[in-house]
Amino acid sequence: MRFQRGITWLAAVALAFALAPAAFAQSTGDPVKDLQRQVDQLKSEIAAMKAGNTGGDAGRVAELERRLEVLAGEIEKLKIGEAAAAADRSDFGLGPAASKVYRAERGISIGGYGEIAWQKIQETGEGEEDDLRAKAEDEEEEEEGAPGRHFDLRRAVVYFGYKWSDRIVFNSEVEYEHAGDEVSVEFAYLDFLWRPEANFRAGLILLPVGFLNELHEPTVFLGADRPDVEQRILPSTWREGGFGLFGQAGPFTYRTYIVDGLNAAGFTDDGLRGGRQGGDEASAKDLAWVGRLDYTGIPGLTVGGSVYAGKAGQGLEAPDGRELGVSTRIYEGHLEWKWRGLEFRALGAQARLSDVAALNAALDLEGDESVGERLTGYYVQAGYDLLAGRGGQALVPFIRWETLNTQDSVPSGFRANPDTDIRNLTVGLEFKPIEQVVIKADYRDVHNRARTGADRVTLLLGYVF
Repeated sequence: MRFQRGITWLAAVALAFALAPAAFAQSTGDPVKDLQRQVDQLKSEIAAMKAGNTGGDAGRVAELERRLEVLAGEIEKLKIGEAAAAADRSDFGLGPAASKVYRAERGISIGGYGEIAWQKIQETGEGEEDDLRAKAEDEEEEEEGAPGRHFDLRRAVVYFGYKWSDRIVFNSEVEYEHAGDEVSVEFAYLDFLWRPEANFRAGLILLPVGFLNELHEPTVFLGADRPDVEQRILPSTWREGGFGLFGQAGPFTYRTYIVDGLNAAGFTDDGLRGGRQGGDEASAKDLAWVGRLDYTGIPGLTVGGSVYAGKAGQGLEAPDGRELGVSTRIYEGHLEWKWRGLEFRALGAQARLSDVAALNAALDLEGDESVGERLTGYYVQAGYDLLAGRGGQALVPFIRWETLNTQDSVPSGFRANPDTDIRNLTVGLEFKPIEQVVIKADYRDVHNRARTGADRVTLLLGYVF
């Protein structure tokens, strides 16, 4: 019996080798198509054997059917690999799912992502819980809440795109936050694609600052919570109405837009987030310019920076009747290096504002409530994929150190609030069973000079499609 099986197996191998020259001779250069051709040939051979009704071929047919299963499995693996590669690909500064429309055929394209989180925030001292809750509500903190344990469907996002041609593309993002409690349009714009070096974009645009304002899908950054520097100094997610150019020239990519400016009426001692207008009947009395340049000439390395400059007064008047300008400039530099399983990021940001004393008076801010004349912050982060190269799966322990001060400088006559001078240490672990799904767990140790920092533990399930 064993001898007969051995002969049958050898016959199957011989048949595979016999079919191989024809398959290679007709190779298309597409591994999936080449394997599919071999599958079709095996099916034809099996059908011919079964049609002959020869009992002696039963063992050979069984072996050929097993070979057929192996080839079908290889085809499936290749298809999964192609899907994973697409899931990790970013086009024109957007996340993998957000840029899906550029890879699609003409017509409608649909993608999306979501985040479901459980979080425990440390209880603070007497009276401070109310302060934290008020701050979270007033400033619309995306990641933070009141002390205690919380379960939250943070985001359920759908991307809708339409591709009329390879030259004209519409793209948009509709975001449902906190189980639908808040609904917003994150971006909605038209692209006119001329050539790699120069393309035109107009509409509600994500500003090209930092890492996460454009690339904020949960599978493309480490940690369940976004760094504070990219929320309070770079007020992500930050979008405004505008237009501009983007493209690539050799190893450099760029984006440059004219947009409606921030609104200083929303600035606080805790940062610039409240100044975002987001396309909601936004005042365009004061405009701004934002530009970004990145060098990507070395595989795995991205080095670049961005600048935002404009006025934020938007018609706001000082108590003496003078219209305020509130010149606002934000500078940011960043570096990312990916090598084998290693991922390293570093980012530094600084914002400078004018007319802050008059702005404080217009907003009735006194004492340590002043808006910062200078806001500074940076973070460094490193992670290592323990499963690098294993079929799209990933297991990444990481660590991030972050420091920021939203009142690094205040006008004469005001004092800085010590709880705006912050140091964070985050350690965590993320697991990807496939490229499009991620499970994250991290612990953030929060310190400030007022000693009111609330540590937190977060578990998060994220996905893209």
